[in-house]
Amino acid sequence: MIRNILLVASIALFGACENSADQGYQISGTVNNASEGQQIIISELNDTNTQAIPVDTAVVKDGKFELDLPEKEKPTISFLNVEGTRGNVLFIADNTPISFEVYPDSLYASKVSGGKDNEVLYSYLSDVRKNNVRMTEARNSMREAYQAQDTSTLKSLENSQKQYFEEDKNSKKELIRNNPGSIVSVMILQDMLNTKAFSSSEMKDLYEQLNPEIKQSPLAQTFKTSLDRMSKTDIGSPAPAFSAPTPEGEELALKDVLGKVTLVDFWAAWCRPCRVENPNIVKVYNEYHDKGFNIIQVSLDRPGQKDKWLKAIEEDNLGQWNHVSNLMFWQDPIAAEYGIRAIPAAFLLDKDGKIVAKDLRGPALGEKVGELLK
Repeated sequence: MIRNILLVASIALFGACENSADQGYQISGTVNNASEGQQIIISELNDTNTQAIPVDTAVVKDGKFELDLPEKEKPTISFLNVEGTRGNVLFIADNTPISFEVYPDSLYASKVSGGKDNEVLYSYLSDVRKNNVRMTEARNSMREAYQAQDTSTLKSLENSQKQYFEEDKNSKKELIRNNPGSIVSVMILQDMLNTKAFSSSEMKDLYEQLNPEIKQSPLAQTFKTSLDRMSKTDIGSPAPAFSAPTPEGEELALKDVLGKVTLVDFWAAWCRPCRVENPNIVKVYNEYHDKGFNIIQVSLDRPGQKDKWLKAIEEDNLGQWNHVSNLMFWQDPIAAEYGIRAIPAAFLLDKDGKIVAKDLRGPALGEKVGELLK
């Protein structure tokens, strides 16, 4: 999840301060077990958010460093890296003095203090880590209970997991509502969009609560564009039309394969969860195809790897239905139109091409298809 935060789009645009040429801010800190003279590199995301651009360096002396930096016109997602180490420490540069306690051997444990934005950011990251730990513990305990066939404990753990999930969702919402003027709130919204755990209506409501100047920022505008695209695939909306090459190289359109119920399934040969789900899709197809159930799978396989796509179709016994792929990996235009950020992803359509369900797997898929065909 932290990776998602680091890849978000451009930062909010705030009003410029007067006399910026005469102003600045300072960063300082300690580096655990640092070598004398080791460099501390400060970087910022470029305007297109494609890479971190180094802006200045400091030198460690007696385990400490400090650096004066020019005033920022806007809060900026920045990174601190210790020479010779992998990874970085995330922080928001917002013209306030910032203090670091850096642990090169365990950068995620480093501490950042200074500025409201960093306070919000690290409160959020702390909540994320705590929830990840307890969710992992719950999953491990559920696995043990399942192996022991302890249904009572398993049920209790399932309830606890649902509770943790809801608490995590509520924590994110509360942080955004309490900090409508912070760029971190937009970063959290982008994270929420990436996890697919929130409905578009929930995120729209939170977005509308942001301060006007934040909503005008490039980051918020990028989020809004993605959210609008996601809204196109809300349940009840017409499925976005598309066409793409089949394995034989012919162009096939969604409208040409609609049945009484149609599954649009995004997958790839390299996607292990997709391959695990494929036998279930085969089972549902065999049971309901004669009653009007059709499938079109959209592969997000990589350029130049058509052979792997075709081999996976054969190995998983998927040749009974329609397949298309642009072989463009995550740059696939169909995936972009459907707002796909993770696979497997699936959409059930009715006879008119309207979305009636999303992301159903396992027994839930067969149950819903059977219900729709009655």
